[in-house]
Amino acid sequence: MPRIEKELRMEFKQEHQKLFLNVIFTANWLMHLDVERLRPHGISPQQYNILRILRGANGKRMNMRNVLECMLDRSPNATRLTDKLVGKGLVSRERCEEDRRVVYLQITPKGLDLLESLEESTQQLTDLLARKLSVADAKQMNRDLDKIRS
Repeated sequence: MPRIEKELRMEFKQEHQKLFLNVIFTANWLMHLDVERLRPHGISPQQYNILRILRGANGKRMNMRNVLECMLDRSPNATRLTDKLVGKGLVSRERCEEDRRVVYLQITPKGLDLLESLEESTQQLTDLLARKLSVADAKQMNRDLDKIRS
């Protein structure tokens, strides 16, 4: 991939401005790869994220609030995204008997099968980064990105 100046056809007056736009541009580039990878399976990256969160619950139910706390993109349409997963049979939903406002979610065997079928393409995305960055580079970038958010 060419340098960000060439991609955006602009010069930057400040290195921090360049960094800001470079992070956004690169995140969008990675997101596009993820969207294209998931499209044949009929799910979005946000839905994939929900499935992975529910798989991480190891067979236990999670309420929607807990799922939202773990999401990469904490968008307000998580309930709608989950409704679509329920409609596809990838997630089951159950209302709490004590508090009907609380909804519990759990990944279904069909959802687990879908995640399993996506493991190879998920690894391919990780390998793409590994070919471009050493482990030391990745650790440093992770530290720097954590620092930006702190």
